[in-house]
Amino acid sequence: MPEEKVRTEEFHVNGEELIARIKNLIKEGNIRKIIIKDKEGKVVFEIPLTFGVVGALIAPQLAAIGAIAALLTEATVVVEKSGS
Repeated sequence: MPEEKVRTEEFHVNGEELIARIKNLIKEGNIRKIIIKDKEGKVVFEIPLTFGVVGALIAPQLAAIGAIAALLTEATVVVEKSGS
C-alpha cells in the first residue's frame, strides 16, 4: 500500500487575520492538520482535521482560536495537506 503524500504550507498572519485564514483553509478542504505557532515558533494550538469535519464539529476549535488570536500579535499557521 503506497504511503500518502503530505504537503506542508506556512502562512504568517497577525492575530486579527488568524480566524479568517483558518476558516478559508477549512473551506478549501484537503487539510489534514492545522498548527498555530506564536512568533517564537512554539506550538500554541493544533487541530487535526478529518474528512467530513464541518460546521458544528469545528465550532469549538474556532472559538478557542479566537481566544488565542486575541493574545497573539503575530502567528504562523502551518497547514498539512494530503494529496500530491
